[in-house]
Amino acid sequence: MPSAANPTPLWKPDKEFVAEAQITRFQAWASEHYGAPADGGYEALHRWSVTELDTFWKAVADWFDIRFTTPYARVLGNRSMPGAEWFPGATVNYAEHALRTATDPERADTPAILHVDETHEPRPVTWAELRRQVGSLAAELRAIGVRPGDRVSGYLPNIPEAVVALLATAAVGGVWTSCAPDFGARSVLDRFQQVEPVVLFTVDGYRYGGKEHDRRDTVGELRAELPTLRAVVHIPLLGTDAPDGALEWSELTSADTEPVFEAVPFDHPLWVLYSSGTTGLPKAIVQSQGGILIEHLKQLGLHCDLGPGDRFFWYTSTGWMMWNFLASGLLTGTAIVVYDGSPGYPDTGAQWAVAERTGATLFGTSAAYVMACRKAGVHPSRDHDLSRVKCVATTGSPLPPDGFRWLHDEVREDLWIASVSGGTDVCSCFAGAVPTLPVHIGELQAPCLGTDLQSWDPQGKPLIDEVGELVVTNPMPSMPIRFWNDPDGSRYHDSYFDTYPGVWRHGDWITLTSRGSVVIHGRSDSTLNRQGVRMGSADIYEAVERLPEIRESLVIGLEQPDGGYWMPLFVHLAPGAVLDDELRARIKQTIREHLSPRHIPDDIIEAPGVPHTLTGKRIEVPVKRLLQGTPLEKAVNLGSVDNVELLRFYEDIARNRP
Repeated sequence: MPSAANPTPLWKPDKEFVAEAQITRFQAWASEHYGAPADGGYEALHRWSVTELDTFWKAVADWFDIRFTTPYARVLGNRSMPGAEWFPGATVNYAEHALRTATDPERADTPAILHVDETHEPRPVTWAELRRQVGSLAAELRAIGVRPGDRVSGYLPNIPEAVVALLATAAVGGVWTSCAPDFGARSVLDRFQQVEPVVLFTVDGYRYGGKEHDRRDTVGELRAELPTLRAVVHIPLLGTDAPDGALEWSELTSADTEPVFEAVPFDHPLWVLYSSGTTGLPKAIVQSQGGILIEHLKQLGLHCDLGPGDRFFWYTSTGWMMWNFLASGLLTGTAIVVYDGSPGYPDTGAQWAVAERTGATLFGTSAAYVMACRKAGVHPSRDHDLSRVKCVATTGSPLPPDGFRWLHDEVREDLWIASVSGGTDVCSCFAGAVPTLPVHIGELQAPCLGTDLQSWDPQGKPLIDEVGELVVTNPMPSMPIRFWNDPDGSRYHDSYFDTYPGVWRHGDWITLTSRGSVVIHGRSDSTLNRQGVRMGSADIYEAVERLPEIRESLVIGLEQPDGGYWMPLFVHLAPGAVLDDELRARIKQTIREHLSPRHIPDDIIEAPGVPHTLTGKRIEVPVKRLLQGTPLEKAVNLGSVDNVELLRFYEDIARNRP
């Protein structure tokens, strides 16, 4: 754990950097207008933002000039968790704010989106063109019969059409949801069938790693298994004709139509994101138009310091919350870079090439990618002009100390390195980037404004310089308004609030240092986190256990001290079956076909059995603890296990690993 006694920072912003940061100007303005502390720097501002929660969020709404079609009665009608009520009475529209820059005559013909594929040749979409396409598509969605609250789905890669479809859906008050086209049909249906979409936007395939991947058969499956669909929209990424009954994207977006923005209540659903599905179907997490609007303006405008003139690139897919976060860059008048392709094609340094070609000022990626570049001997600043990059941000997993050093040495000594941590659950960050604070190796700079982030022991006692559970003790606007198909709210409550009533427990181990910085130690639950993409064990079990040779399976994800990630799959074989190379190959092929290449385990290990609780649930967290070296008696309550002796096998695996 980083020591509070070692305060030497890796990077410190100079006076000019601090003076020009939006957060500095915001603090001075909020001091004048809302009583925020003028002195004491970020620490004082953060303390004010969590103790004067209503005033802080009112100030954010005013600073970013959020347009309430109908005014709000107060900021927080109810602050209990779950169930906080934000800006009651207000109506807004997220898409209206995302497209505001297009109405500025001086900015209308500048890029809103830079689209890059594996050729690394940026293709711009101007603000005016983006607004026109959204206006045309929104009108067509209304003509199809899409009404506020209807779900609209996308089976799409990270392309401009996906952003247009999201914004058009939001403009009409629809609810957007998306999956990446490397997801197999079962994974998509597990998500989309829950929300019953009325429209499906889809590609015929995608390009990845220099190859074309035809997805027309998968699209056919989706159409057959989603009976609520009224329309399917075909985007011919590979140049094929639209299938029977599908609408052509080009026809729906060809009109010169001024967008009409539906004024919806602040807590009206904007999109549905999905949890990893660790213990069953993925949770369908619903976040609101107003909550995402104000949270993302704060996060992107103040913490990421984005505004007109910036270019925002984050490597992501449409199946990860970072895609939604990237799209929200438009709210700050920033041009966003959407990259559709492999993170490492034609070589490991590909993302640095994209950052150079697009003039990215904030380049976001996964910690795993940084460590892969380090291992591969990539030299970003030697091989690319990265002079415009002022910040490299990482998420998906904690950035190891060697990752900080490598970025500092290989990109630029005067580089703002922002390791950030949040979650799909809030589609934002709990802690991370602060442009006015120093960066210490292995640490996130600070908790975010408006987020009362704490580390708690099992009794709910706050800890400093000790590892505890990540908790948030006050509501955030982007917290879920509900889960889909959770009418009494019990699943939502049990996901975050059963450990500490009224307090959000996220499922991460965390240290708050006495210097105010934050260290994330990885998951305190069994969520898998591969290459920055959270995945569920249930998806893997469902695929693997279709094979007749597999009686049962158990998959575990382990953060390694060197920044790596080990994901072994343990298989309990059916009588007479043998785990040979042929069966290993079929297991991998099954996972690749039904899920995605990201789900393929690092090792497949034969086990004498899979341990369960007394109620029959697979025991994942205790096995993870055993594999991390925790003694058996401390890893699990022995009275809750159906076969304690079975756990000794996993304890031996940990003991004998090199």
